[in-house]
Amino acid sequence: MIRSHRLETELMREWWVQVGLLAMPLLAAYLHIPPPQLSPALHSWKTSGKFFTYKGLRIFYQDSVGVVGSPEIVVLLHGFPTSSYDWYKIWEGLTLRFHRVIALDFLGFGFSDKPRPHHYSIFEQASIVEALLRHLGLQNRRINLLSHDYGDIVAQELLYRYKQNRSGRLTIKSLCLSNGGIFPETHRPLLLQKLLKDGGVLSPILTRLMNFFVFSRGLTPVFGPYTRPSESELWDMWAGIRNNDGNLVIDSLLQYINQRKKFRRRWVGALASVTIPIHFIYGPLDPVNPYPEFLELYRKTLPRSTVSILDDHISHYPQLEDPMGFLNAYMGFINSF
Repeated sequence: MIRSHRLETELMREWWVQVGLLAMPLLAAYLHIPPPQLSPALHSWKTSGKFFTYKGLRIFYQDSVGVVGSPEIVVLLHGFPTSSYDWYKIWEGLTLRFHRVIALDFLGFGFSDKPRPHHYSIFEQASIVEALLRHLGLQNRRINLLSHDYGDIVAQELLYRYKQNRSGRLTIKSLCLSNGGIFPETHRPLLLQKLLKDGGVLSPILTRLMNFFVFSRGLTPVFGPYTRPSESELWDMWAGIRNNDGNLVIDSLLQYINQRKKFRRRWVGALASVTIPIHFIYGPLDPVNPYPEFLELYRKTLPRSTVSILDDHISHYPQLEDPMGFLNAYMGFINSF
C-alpha cells in the first residue's frame, strides 16, 4: 500500500516535470511575441510625425500648421496608458482654429523611447514639453495647453513652473483639462493599475504577461456603454503600448499615482491660485474620476474655472467618445477670452 502510494507520487511528480518542460518553451515564446503591426492609420500618424532628442532619448511629436496668419498655438498632452494618437479625432478641427497644433508622446509612451530601468516622473515629462517647445523655437510664445488624464498632471507641473517664473518655463495663455485625476482623494485607479503600481516583485511578471486580451478587458470599462472603442481602435492603442516594449515599463510609469499624492499641495495649489483662463471638459460617467464627488471638489477648489459637462453616457476618454462635443466645448472656451 505504502509502496503503491510512493509510486503514484513519483509518477505525479514526473508528470508535472514533463508539463513544466513543455510549458517553458511555450511561455518563453509567448513572452517574446513581437508587437502587432501598425494599422495604416497609425502608420500614417507615425510617418507624418517627427522625433527630437531629449538627453539622448528620442521623443515623438506631431506639429501641424493650421490657420495662416493666426498667432495661436495649442499643445496637447495625452493620458495614460495611450499616446498622442488619442487626439486624432479632433486634430483637423483644431487646425481650423490654431496656427500650430502640437502633440507629443511622453517618454515611455507611444512611439517615444521607453528606457528601462528608468525613474519616470511628472517632473521629467514637464521638462520634455519645455524642451520640445525650445526645439521648435516657440519657448517665448504664449501657449494654450489642452490635456487629458496623465497629461492633466503634467499640465499642473507646467502651471506651477509658470507661476513661479521658473527659468525655461512655458508662458501659458490658457489651460483646458479633461477627465484627469488631479485630486488624489477622488481618483479611483483600475484594479490592474493598483496591482502594477504596488505589485513589487510581481510587477515585472505581470507586465510581461500582459496581452491584448488583458489590456482590452481592462481599458474598455472606462469608456461609456455606447461609445466603447472598436477592436481595431483597441489594437491601435495596444500597438502604441507594445512599441519599444512599452508594456514592460507600465509599472514604472504608474508611479505617477504615488507622485501625485506626494506633491498634491504643489500641483493642486498651482490650480487653486490660477489667474489665466482655465476650463474643464468632463465626461460624467467616468469611473476613474466619479461624478459627483470629483466635480464638487473641482468647483470648490477652482471657483473661477468654467466647466463643460458632456452627455451623460460619455466617460473617461471624451475626446475619443464624443469628439464633436469635446471640440465644441473647447472652442467655446477658447473663443470666450
